[in-house]
Amino acid sequence: MNKSDISRIIEMAWEDRTPFDAIYDAYGLSEKEVKGLMKAQLKLSSYKLWRKRVTGRKTKHITKRNFTFGRHKSPNKR
Repeated sequence: MNKSDISRIIEMAWEDRTPFDAIYDAYGLSEKEVKGLMKAQLKLSSYKLWRKRVTGRKTKHITKRNFTFGRHKSPNKR
């Protein structure tokens, strides 16, 4: 993998609404492999912060989501 691919995977992993399945579809990396990549590429403190952030987050797993795809739209907007 080249530097730009690794950078994009890290970016996708940090995004709240990008599920691990999307990373798998784009780059062929499983959730476990993404975690390994993040651990290898980030400082330990950054990795721990990321793990704390994504652990239990419904938006990172398609099967746990209560919405399909798309952006959030406030019910107050017309």
